[in-house]
Amino acid sequence: MMSIIRKMKASILLFLPISLLAFSLAACEQEGPAEEVGENIDEAVEETQEEAEELGDKIEEK
Repeated sequence: MMSIIRKMKASILLFLPISLLAFSLAACEQEGPAEEVGENIDEAVEETQEEAEELGDKIEEK
């Protein structure tokens, strides 16, 4: 009887971390609205920096 309980405990202890990992990975794949807004802000900042660099280069040429 004790060996069955030990096997059940071992199975549960193995199943829990694996299932938690699977659920956390599945949750990471879904992008929420805040992440989309953040990505849009990042893109806008990058574009602004590139345009500022181009403008700076044009000013240096004159």
